[in-house]
Amino acid sequence: MTTLQSAELPTARGPLSAALAETLSASPPGCALPLDAIAETDPFGDDLQLALHLCYELHYQGLPGVDDGWEWDPELLRLRAALEARFLSALRAALPGGDDVDGEFAALLVEPIDAAGVSHYLRDEGEWWQVRELFAHRSIYHLKEADPHAWVIPRLRGRAKAALVAVEFDEFGGGRPEYVHSRLFADLLRGAGLPDGYLALLDHVPAPMLAIVNAMSLFGLHRALRGALVGHFAAAEVTTAPSAQRMVQALTRLDAAAECKFFYTEHIEADAVHEQVMRHDVVGDLLEHEPTLAADVVFGVQATNHLEDHLGEHLLGCWRTGRSSLRQPLP
Repeated sequence: MTTLQSAELPTARGPLSAALAETLSASPPGCALPLDAIAETDPFGDDLQLALHLCYELHYQGLPGVDDGWEWDPELLRLRAALEARFLSALRAALPGGDDVDGEFAALLVEPIDAAGVSHYLRDEGEWWQVRELFAHRSIYHLKEADPHAWVIPRLRGRAKAALVAVEFDEFGGGRPEYVHSRLFADLLRGAGLPDGYLALLDHVPAPMLAIVNAMSLFGLHRALRGALVGHFAAAEVTTAPSAQRMVQALTRLDAAAECKFFYTEHIEADAVHEQVMRHDVVGDLLEHEPTLAADVVFGVQATNHLEDHLGEHLLGCWRTGRSSLRQPLP
């Protein structure tokens, strides 16, 4: 059985996350938070991404030792809004934009012959310690897999809503708790000899992975970004099945535990179906009724690719020089 979460708040990574952690250790309302410092903080760096992640976790399973009253505290929401604005503006500035939804998905569906991403590397030459590091990175999302996407359900209507709920139903195990994807990933972590607790590995994981999860939460918590959330979800489903197939090959080559392989085999067939449903039934129906959201859908797709590419560059840049991709060694 998965333990709930880490027993304490993660270690601060700079003045923003330190001030936030100190504030959250008291009862609301608390002291003033350092809004002025946000404009000078790297929007993709550890300090801002950890601070934003902590703000978002109050809307999920909460934080250890933190009063639940902080979730809707006006001063904390003001800080979160400033963090979000910094992150969102940096994301928009990094992307080409546009409103060609079909073109974005067409590009995702064609993999270059010379593709050399993380799953390719692990399939062909990765070592077990590198696989365990990937598991640690992905634990920040997969232990709450599909939860961020649930925020968009009340913001959709008709066929788009029904189709997205059908995909979510599969993500949450189709009514069977032992097949909930977050539980399958907890099984995977135990099979790899890693802690399976919610947020248990947060101190190990650097900003590139936090940014991926924060983008999901950002898109999900804002109705104005519902198109971006749908674009993100669809892009993730398009790219997951091929990557999962390569991970199964990598884990088979490395003789990994059955629990590790099962998580990925479960995603190969399911996500191949989900990709079709998301592109045609969710995105298609959404844009049929709200065509002005096309640019937001494109933004969600591009943001997903950009952040995943950033993580991939970090992982491969470290691994190819024999260095760990994590902030501290795994247990």
